Amino acid sequence: MDRKIEKKKWTWKRILPIVLITGVLGYLLFNLYQTSGTSRLNVETDRLLFDTVHEGTFQEFIPVTGAVLPIKTVLIGAVEGGRVENKFVEDGAFLKAGDRILELVNPDLQLNYLNQEADIVAQINQIRSNSLLMEQQSLNLKETALAVDFQLDLLSKRVARNKSLHTDGVIAEVDFQETEDEYEHQLRRKDLLKQTIVRDSLSTILQQQQMENSLDLMKRNLEIARRSLDNLTIKAPIDGQLSGLTSELGELILEGSQIAQIDDLSDFKIRVQVDEFYISRVFVGQEGSFPFAGKTYNLTIQKIFPQVINGSFAADMIFSGETPSGIKRGQTVSVKLELSAQEKALLVARGGFYTTTGGNWVYVVDEGGATARKRDIRFQRQNPNYYEVVEGLQQGDVVITSSYENFGDKDELILK
Repeated sequence: MDRKIEKKKWTWKRILPIVLITGVLGYLLFNLYQTSGTSRLNVETDRLLFDTVHEGTFQEFIPVTGAVLPIKTVLIGAVEGGRVENKFVEDGAFLKAGDRILELVNPDLQLNYLNQEADIVAQINQIRSNSLLMEQQSLNLKETALAVDFQLDLLSKRVARNKSLHTDGVIAEVDFQETEDEYEHQLRRKDLLKQTIVRDSLSTILQQQQMENSLDLMKRNLEIARRSLDNLTIKAPIDGQLSGLTSELGELILEGSQIAQIDDLSDFKIRVQVDEFYISRVFVGQEGSFPFAGKTYNLTIQKIFPQVINGSFAADMIFSGETPSGIKRGQTVSVKLELSAQEKALLVARGGFYTTTGGNWVYVVDEGGATARKRDIRFQRQNPNYYEVVEGLQQGDVVITSSYENFGDKDELILK
């Protein structure tokens, strides 16, 4: 007896096309989802860096490079030119203020000093001669005045006698008048002598002052000439270490040329180089610090050099507390220069994303960690470690901080 064989409805020939068609439709729908509305990009998480937004202590600072310098450096120049006659110390010597370094000879200066000294001696002798002459003239006037007084005394007595004799008719009127006229003449002469003596005294005083002033001027000139001779012996202006001395015996040193310097090594300062971008934010009194031998030492800006050279300017910082004992001149250190005080702020770590976004937006990871979406934000200040967040992020948000260079302008990242 024959049995009817039923055909199978779901065979591989039927199933396979359905699976293929379903797969193609799913792929097309997925691509349509990917490209509709929001642009997306698949990324590998093992190539990304993340940071969690958190509240912490923020301080704006910049790292700057500084060189250790002596607290004080004095340049030693040749005030007067000359030939090196003696060399008392060598380069690198430690000196006390006043110690001799070089001795120069300058025949012109020595001759000039001798000439000025001779002029002063001649002037002194002339002043003495003039003083003697004026004194002699004064004595002569006084002697003449005494003679006039004596004559007046004699004439006053003669006038008295002649008057009596004239009254008695013994002498003539003419003789009596002559005696009176001579007496009056001597009186007028006495008055004139008094005026002459007064003017002579004033003239003597004035001439004496002028001669003394002239002598004083010559003495000052001689003192300057003497100091010029003293300047031929070059001495240390302060205590410290001598450096840069290259002059040798017999060498001709020009006037005004620098021959060496002396460094005060009792303390040190740090000269830092700061980018010109911060020139308006760096002030005298600003603080900084640097680590050395396991300790942190504090610094304060003492002087700012406003000249910008090769994109940076210099500032001198002195130690506001203890000075490191092992620090050496010329040593290079990295200084943390503070631009603000420590404050509480919302922080996110620095990263390569800033180059692409300029701090205007970031990718924020959702709670499930499957995607990261673009979000507008705003930073305010920054330091080498963190950005200060002022808008767009909250504490606990997870941000992709690595570079966005390969992400294009995608709105959403699919994290795998």
